[in-house]
Amino acid sequence: MAVSAQQMTSDTSNSIDIGSSLSPSTNQTSWHSPSGLFAFGFYPEGGKYAVGIWLVGNPNNTVIWTANRDDPLVDFSSSIEFTLYDVRVRTYQGGQAKPIVSWQKPAHSASMLDSGNFIIYSNPSDPIWQSFDSPTDTLMVGQHLLNQKALVSSKSPVDHSSGRFHIVMQGDSNLVAYGVNSTNADTDAYWATSTQEESSVPYTLVQNRVDLFFEDGFVTLRANSSGPDQKSILFYRLTLDYDGNFRLYLHSFINGEALNSNVSEIWSARNSSCDIKGFCGSNSICKVTDAKAGCHCLPGFDFSDESHDFLGCYRRSNYEQLCRTEESALSFSIVQMNSTTIGGHPYSVIPLSLEECSRSCSDDCHCEAALHVNDICGKKKLPIMHAATTPDKSSTVLIKKLMPAPPGKPKWPNQHVTKGKKMLILILSISLGSFAVLCCLIAVFSFLLYRFQVQKYERLAHVPTLGSMKEFTLQSFSFNELEKATCGFREKLHKGSLWTVYKGAISDGKRPVAVKRLEREVEEGEQEFRAEMATVGRTHHRNLVRLLGFCKENSRKILVYEYLKNGTLAELLFNVENRLAWRERVRIALEVARGILYLHEECDLQIIHGAITTRNILIDESWTAKISDFRLAKVLMPNQTGILYNIKGKRAYAAPELHKHALLSTKVDIYSFGVVLLETACRRSNIMVDVPTADEVLLSTWAHKCYVAGELKKLVMEDEQVDMKSLEKMVKVGLLCIQNDPSLRPSIKDAILMLEGTKDIPDPPFQIMSSVCS
Repeated sequence: MAVSAQQMTSDTSNSIDIGSSLSPSTNQTSWHSPSGLFAFGFYPEGGKYAVGIWLVGNPNNTVIWTANRDDPLVDFSSSIEFTLYDVRVRTYQGGQAKPIVSWQKPAHSASMLDSGNFIIYSNPSDPIWQSFDSPTDTLMVGQHLLNQKALVSSKSPVDHSSGRFHIVMQGDSNLVAYGVNSTNADTDAYWATSTQEESSVPYTLVQNRVDLFFEDGFVTLRANSSGPDQKSILFYRLTLDYDGNFRLYLHSFINGEALNSNVSEIWSARNSSCDIKGFCGSNSICKVTDAKAGCHCLPGFDFSDESHDFLGCYRRSNYEQLCRTEESALSFSIVQMNSTTIGGHPYSVIPLSLEECSRSCSDDCHCEAALHVNDICGKKKLPIMHAATTPDKSSTVLIKKLMPAPPGKPKWPNQHVTKGKKMLILILSISLGSFAVLCCLIAVFSFLLYRFQVQKYERLAHVPTLGSMKEFTLQSFSFNELEKATCGFREKLHKGSLWTVYKGAISDGKRPVAVKRLEREVEEGEQEFRAEMATVGRTHHRNLVRLLGFCKENSRKILVYEYLKNGTLAELLFNVENRLAWRERVRIALEVARGILYLHEECDLQIIHGAITTRNILIDESWTAKISDFRLAKVLMPNQTGILYNIKGKRAYAAPELHKHALLSTKVDIYSFGVVLLETACRRSNIMVDVPTADEVLLSTWAHKCYVAGELKKLVMEDEQVDMKSLEKMVKVGLLCIQNDPSLRPSIKDAILMLEGTKDIPDPPFQIMSSVCS
């Protein structure tokens, strides 16, 4: 028979009383369920002990939950004590005790159930805490995984601390798996249920036996039948294993006997470990040999730690720097790897043959590797991510490798000669530059004097029409003009599901532009085209990306935007090679807020942007922040306070009401701005798995805990120069903006005043913890 979730009422025959204790040094090391098949207590790990819950088996027990999994292990003399308000671990006789779980009401008793759930009761029918509410890497039958909560893999089969993979229950009712250091972008996922919030169809793992049900903001594992063997007690366990694969196991106990048991794998999310993004670290490649996946360094790279090949590889020299060194005798070759693919985003995508792609990467100092597929060459910088062999024979990876210097030639340029030449060039440059500046000043003064006289007459000539309106109206382009401006839509800047952005130039090639082209004629694309024309077309603000023109010829729909050369705020914040100073981050946060203020209060009509994220904030050549991507924007008519519409926003930035079909207002942008503010202050994404403790996975939760504890310094890097008063302002305002109730969030004007210090900032409410985690 299959065992389903038990009722959460206390079993008095198996009740654990207040004051009960466990210790490895005594005969009482665990509390068992009525069947004796589940236990809570101390289990051995690495010569010491951890506290958790396990399923008894033969020959090995299976751990399904661990308390404070990233805390140090305890020794033989430790003990567990069950008190009125917590379960605590005392590390040695008479030593200090540390709570591992706690609750608010005084406890009456506890029970270890035959579902694998350990429950604390305030009375026999009132549970006040249960282990099922805080899963680690495993779901049992009847257990929920709440919205925005994650299962985190263990480090290894014998080390149950947090590992390199996580599966998140997203707000759109989709269960998605990501690798270490992922930003939870769609391209970083390696498995998903692809379920929909409005659908009631379960996700089937084993036909007619086991399903995942999505309902009311959580996912539940359910077993539908027991199978043919009625003499066995069956337990289903769904675990995110240490290698990143999501697997369903069946534990069978013949006649209910722990010593007569069997465990088998009956379903897995991925067939091969090489299909899991992050299984091998950066600059390494995953290969399957004799049905076993392994990690190998790419040509020219060495293992960071040979005993842990999954940690990735490194290269001793900076090829880009060597490539730029003048007079160097170094040269580079290209290693061709057929039937291989790599992930990540290329900085350049150009249609080239394989030979041309190899030559282009070799000649480009920025290029470290290239992916060539179907005569498309995508050049990439380090690190090289998600490299793996593939059955696709048209996919080829090109790796740049250093060649040794020819005999008799110096490996490095003569430093003394180089310095002397640089000094001579510097002196000549200063002299000639000073003379050129003087000549330019004389020329500019003469030109301005001439223009001043001419403009007197031009003003009179243009009074009726206020002069040329080209800078203030949208320009209509033909398709042929834009095809010529982009060299046949050659250089891709970004590709989405419906739109592709190309780099181009107008005004005879003098003005660079970003050309956004609708690739598929669908109703959603038509709506997004109209939304951007209706919103950004009527805006003009220094902190909004400017729409210059458009093209609409039959099914061809194209938008022309100003080109911003410094990329997205996300790239500047989350790339460790970029060092965006604290003052710059504070300034950029205020500029984003002023852009939202213009949309909400200063424009002719109120505009809800609907997709405020660090990836939709672009930085121009003068390092000014500008909000982009108005595909989801909506206009509120006068006296209209809200609107019903569906936004498929980024999960980490989306306000809770977006998934409830509620009457939406400008407060959805306030919520997204709060997440952006916290990410900007802390230089990390809202969800991150590769962190020291589980509390740090969700940035909003971690920021609130650090604020309450007065330990905001933990949110920033130790070597970073940060003004703590400004950090406190940004964290407090960010937490106020992400409250669950839209009416409690401040307006964008109040947020600006609080950030500028002209208005007092109230303390974020304690309830923020439940809102950001729910």
